Amino acid sequence: MTASKPAESTGKSPLKIGWFSTGRGEGSYGLLKSALDAIDSGDLSAELAFVFVNRVKGQTKRTNRFLELVESRGIPLVTLSSRDFRRSHDNRPWAELREDFDEAAIELLRPHSADIAVHAGYMLIAPLLCSEYLTLNLHPALPGGTIGMWQQAVWDVITQGLDSTGAMIHVSTEDVDEGPVLATAEFSVRGAEFDSAWNEVAGADFDALKNDPGEKLPLFTAIRGAGLLRERPLLIETLKAVAAGRIDPTGSGDVVDLTAEVERAVSG
Repeated sequence: MTASKPAESTGKSPLKIGWFSTGRGEGSYGLLKSALDAIDSGDLSAELAFVFVNRVKGQTKRTNRFLELVESRGIPLVTLSSRDFRRSHDNRPWAELREDFDEAAIELLRPHSADIAVHAGYMLIAPLLCSEYLTLNLHPALPGGTIGMWQQAVWDVITQGLDSTGAMIHVSTEDVDEGPVLATAEFSVRGAEFDSAWNEVAGADFDALKNDPGEKLPLFTAIRGAGLLRERPLLIETLKAVAAGRIDPTGSGDVVDLTAEVERAVSG
């Protein structure tokens, strides 16, 4: 069930998007809600062909909230708990189970089709899914920056004393966070909003800060909050550009800087 080529920009056929998420937190929920709001307003000419979540109802309250949003909109919902999958396979290391899990997910998704797929808060490395679907991934760092979890990306900004950071949308490949980049957005982490928090960590032992207060560190929360504000419009603006033919989702075109569009969305 290889993803079909994205619809041409005719204004007639909305882009059909397959949405992959772990649905475990506010970030995942906000990304989905932002996409639905953009579709409802007519700003994004697209429809969600399905939502796949690697959790099931009852795992956490936040996951329940995410799943309930999908169900309330009548979007085809497919779930397969990666936690339960591992337990049913003798708790083998996840590295040994990734392809097996992907195969099971692909089988469940066979009744559905999409032009492109989006990983929006999908916390699994998905080697086969990336081959099955032309998949866009949101990553909370700029090209050449942090590879891996968003928490590490924030800590890298702090420990390296950066003046700015950002996020990118890239094509998902088997090489984690290293597929062709489609779009970026950059923002400053200096100025009135951040200066007092930077002053608090001046000369501090960063390893100690990671343990206490950890992610409650004011500078950490300020950077993460600014990133979340921009990740959502970056994803939406990228999808709009794909639907309009401005961005080639295969990654064979130029990287598009969407900073201006994202900042307008944030300030608006």
